[in-house]
Amino acid sequence: MAQSSPMYENENGAGSFPFSGRLGLRRRIAYAYALLILVLGLLILGILYRHVRKALESRWEKQATVIARTLSDAAAGHVIGRNTLELYALVTKYARLEGSAYAFIEGGRGEILAHSLGTFPPELREALTPDERRQVERRIVRLQGKTVYETRAPILEGQVGAAHVGIWGDGVEREIYRVLLPIVGLVIIVLLAGFILSLFLARGIIQPIRRLTDMAGKMSMGDLETPVEIESTDEIGELARSLERMRASLKAAMFRGPI
Repeated sequence: MAQSSPMYENENGAGSFPFSGRLGLRRRIAYAYALLILVLGLLILGILYRHVRKALESRWEKQATVIARTLSDAAAGHVIGRNTLELYALVTKYARLEGSAYAFIEGGRGEILAHSLGTFPPELREALTPDERRQVERRIVRLQGKTVYETRAPILEGQVGAAHVGIWGDGVEREIYRVLLPIVGLVIIVLLAGFILSLFLARGIIQPIRRLTDMAGKMSMGDLETPVEIESTDEIGELARSLERMRASLKAAMFRGPI
């Protein structure tokens, strides 16, 4: 004869989930609430993280675009006049902005006219088509082992070159986490409050059941005088009324004696 798996049997042999026979009903209810709250919390945190991060990254992109466009407008006249000293003064000024990694001006043929770096890294060079030079573009590059978000803005619609501004990626990440951490902390507090509330809810459910269990135990020991008094309109109340009817029936049967 096939034997059922011991994993799904409790001490009485009845089918059940693993460990359910070892846990009280109150703990099982509390754990169920906790699991539900945890799943919902992780889902909420994931959605918040995704949307908040996306919004902050969009803000950073707009800010970088404004900076790059401003640099391109300021550099236009100096590029046409080949005023190298003024171009170097401009890129140095913009490279000193908070979070900036570098700034450089590229000529219409791809030559570097001015930059804020001691030695211009070859990895920052890129081959562009005439159409690409007329557009605002963004890219992610590596500089000194770190991530840099670069924005390129055309100068005079790309006819004479482009202005490039790089922003350190770790600065962007710090700003994102600075905004996200209070939100995450608030969600965690709400989840903890929900878990504590679940404990009180579990207690409210278990207490009437314990009272009914005590009454059933007294009845099994012959105490039929104590009425079952639980005023409730839910399933627990219905169970209490059924127990009270059984107590009254047993008491009446004892008074009648054997037939």
